[in-house]
Amino acid sequence: MYDLIVALGLVLVIEGLVLAAAPGAVRRSAEAIGQLPDSPLRVAGIVGAVIGVVIVWLIRG
Repeated sequence: MYDLIVALGLVLVIEGLVLAAAPGAVRRSAEAIGQLPDSPLRVAGIVGAVIGVVIVWLIRG
């Protein structure tokens, strides 16, 4: 449970830094994502989840 809370905290830090560094780019990206069909978003989500699991598996063993 501790690791999950730490991971969520790191996600918030990274998202906060991106928003602080380039708010205009984040806004444009969000608008572009809103215009995409569901399929590429679903594939990107699955790929991201698989990469995340692989990273955790490699680090945590």
